[in-house]
Amino acid sequence: MSVENSKVSKFEEKVQDVQDDIESRVRSLQTGSYARILKMARKPTKAQFRQTMIVCGIGMFILGLFGFVVQAMMNNVFPAFFDWLTGA
Repeated sequence: MSVENSKVSKFEEKVQDVQDDIESRVRSLQTGSYARILKMARKPTKAQFRQTMIVCGIGMFILGLFGFVVQAMMNNVFPAFFDWLTGA
C-alpha cells in the first residue's frame, strides 16, 4: 500500500487497496497473452470492413426473418392447431 500518512481512516485504506488491486490488474494485462494479441492486431482495410458489415447484415436479416416467422406462426398457426387438438 502506498499511503505515507499514518492518520488514515479504515475507509481510505480500503479504497487504496481497491485502487492498488485495479492498477496491478491493468499492469498485468500489458505483459500477458492479451498484450501479444493487441500488438498483432491491426486496423482492417476498407474491403475487409465492408465484407464484415455485409456478413453481419446478412446474419441480422436471417435472424430477424426467423423471428418474424416464429411470431407469425405463434399468432396464426399455433392457436388454430391447439384449438383443433383440444377439440374446442
